[in-house]
Amino acid sequence: MELYSRKKWWKFFFMAGALLIGAASLFYTNRLTAQLRDQETRKMELWAKANRLFTRPDLDDQSLELIFEIIQNNNTVPLIIADENDTIYFFRNLKLPVKKEAEFLHRQLQKMKDGNRNPITIDLGDGERQYLYYADSVMLIKLRWFPIVQLLVVMLFVLLAYWTFSVARRWEQDQVWVGMAKETAHQLGTPTSSLLGWLEVLSLKNTDANLVDEMRHDVHRLQTIADRFSKIGSPPHLEQVNLANMLNDVIVYLSHRISSRVQFRIETENQIKAMNVVVNRPLFEWVIENLCKNSVDAMQGEGVIVFNWGVWHKKIFIDISDTGKGIPRKIHNTIFKPGYTTKKRGWGLGLTLVRRIVEEYHNGRIFVKESAPGKGTTFRILLDSKETGKLPV
Repeated sequence: MELYSRKKWWKFFFMAGALLIGAASLFYTNRLTAQLRDQETRKMELWAKANRLFTRPDLDDQSLELIFEIIQNNNTVPLIIADENDTIYFFRNLKLPVKKEAEFLHRQLQKMKDGNRNPITIDLGDGERQYLYYADSVMLIKLRWFPIVQLLVVMLFVLLAYWTFSVARRWEQDQVWVGMAKETAHQLGTPTSSLLGWLEVLSLKNTDANLVDEMRHDVHRLQTIADRFSKIGSPPHLEQVNLANMLNDVIVYLSHRISSRVQFRIETENQIKAMNVVVNRPLFEWVIENLCKNSVDAMQGEGVIVFNWGVWHKKIFIDISDTGKGIPRKIHNTIFKPGYTTKKRGWGLGLTLVRRIVEEYHNGRIFVKESAPGKGTTFRILLDSKETGKLPV
């Protein structure tokens, strides 16, 4: 539990750091944009002044050359000079279309009027005035969008890197799971075979038949467990199984090995009890047993476990409910992660294996349907109806 709490804090700090870097980048770029915008405003004011002086007849050639150079040097800021009636006299740094030039220029003029830049008045004398309208340069527009594009590229790279490392880590974890499961199956196999031989010896020595049968049943159970572990990592062999019969077999097995104060109940309608599902029976029985054993622990050896199944949104659902202490909502997903356990000697692998078997081997889904402290828990398993068969007509 402490591991996943630290993991959440690391994610929080990572996101906070990313947001801080993004905010700093936006702040710096906006400041740079504002400075460039002020420079363009001063440049346009100088351009308007030069344009006004250009019409004076008393200027010498050197002054005219300087003023003309100022006017010609504006190669970036789009501008239009017009009068009070929107008659356009001059424009610069606008890419004209092949057709409808006048309409295009008037649209651009209206955009400049609607923008947040005030026009510059050019006084021509004798009460005649013209107005210089201008817009942001292409460089300024690109600079304004640059931090957003930059952050998107960085975010895409980070997500791609995270996905790549997650896939690699998942593959390594899968190899560990498979190796551990197969080694467990191998370690269980040898003593189990030996136990079967000793059972035959006991039966020949007139040992109590009931005792031998019960021991033989437990040894066969160990063989089933070893077989389950050996199937981890291998392509599952799916078969059509009657769901009610499979659950009854699990109930019979568990009834002899848990507290007699735990009751099992099936609340499915009779017409649905004939439903068949396509599953790997040993692995799916393992799923049911794990969920039931967790329910027994949650109920502290006393309570009711209820099974219910049917069709929900074109999926076959299997609900397993208990009357235990419940699970807080904030850890409904955390309980399926490896290593998470509330038991002193628990490994935190049971529900992880359950999810792996349901989702990876049966293309299904398992989740906590409903639970609250003191109100019990309901786990729901969803299986694709196309793969598991249809309800009997």
